[in-house]
Amino acid sequence: MHSLSIAQLDPMTHEEKAFFKALGERIAALRKDSALTQVQLAQAMNVSQQTVASWEVGRRGVPVSALPTLARTLGVGVETLIGEKTPPAKRGPTPKLQRQVERLSHLPQSKQRVVIEMLEGLLSQTAHGNQ
Repeated sequence: MHSLSIAQLDPMTHEEKAFFKALGERIAALRKDSALTQVQLAQAMNVSQQTVASWEVGRRGVPVSALPTLARTLGVGVETLIGEKTPPAKRGPTPKLQRQVERLSHLPQSKQRVVIEMLEGLLSQTAHGNQ
């Protein structure tokens, strides 16, 4: 009978542990910004609430295959989720509207819905000639 060492049970390197801890903190922050509970996120991801809790504290790594669904559920890109900075656009500054949309994406979902409803109402009026 072979005995397993702690290193064999926990093969994560120090860098991997730091990465998953930071990822977990981002997941928790994005989940809260989206006004989701751990249970709701777990249901959307088809995992247990304990799994989400383990991800958020960095005790368990998020499977690579789950990252696209997780990012979509939290309303961000995979790059944002894993903490990568997107390179600046090559053609000058981002248009004002694009910057505003980016700022809106960081609001809680309930506030995003209010803004979307206001925009849709305004656009609908404009489309019907009621400027």
